[in-house]
Amino acid sequence: MATVNDLEKALTGAQGLAAQLKTFSMDTNDQQAKQTFKQLAQTTENIAQTLQSRLDFVKSEEPQYRE
Repeated sequence: MATVNDLEKALTGAQGLAAQLKTFSMDTNDQQAKQTFKQLAQTTENIAQTLQSRLDFVKSEEPQYRE
């Protein structure tokens, strides 16, 4: 169960970071910084998707999460 909690925390953190990076990209007028923030946000969203997939897998394998 600790693994699920850790994955959920990591997923929440990655989602929050992606949102912050998107905000940074909108708040700057520097085109290079804007592009960098957008790329970092996309990378972070990919990480969040990977974490979500792993979380779904772990929940499907653990009996306490099965319906």
